[in-house]
Amino acid sequence: MSTIPTALRRSVVQEASNRCEYCRLSQAGQEATFHIDHIVPVVADGKTTADNLALACVSCSLHKSARQMAKDPVTGEPAHLFNPRQQIWKEHFQWDNVRVVGLTPTGRATVEALLMNRPIILSIRAEEELLGRLPPP
Repeated sequence: MSTIPTALRRSVVQEASNRCEYCRLSQAGQEATFHIDHIVPVVADGKTTADNLALACVSCSLHKSARQMAKDPVTGEPAHLFNPRQQIWKEHFQWDNVRVVGLTPTGRATVEALLMNRPIILSIRAEEELLGRLPPP
């Protein structure tokens, strides 16, 4: 496990606007502290640098784990998972009420692999919407 210096951790949180960079959940109001995720995992020689770190809610972080690819549920073909440092969220995902919809193979594979629309997260997003924190700016 890689230790992330405090200044770098703060920089990642600020870059992410205190939101999970995968599912866009706000850290505000959540009990669990979000993780700093290695986009390219350490086991795959991913570095602990700003361009390889993303803020991830606990669920997205744990479901992503050390994966970099997953199956696109539409084509059945392998697809890279979303990289928040190299890709733009709105090009791969869109909102359908409180559901995240994948628009591309990368988006669809990421939604499936990270279980971004499981019932509990949909309930959390509905509450976030009532509090004015969803959809994100």
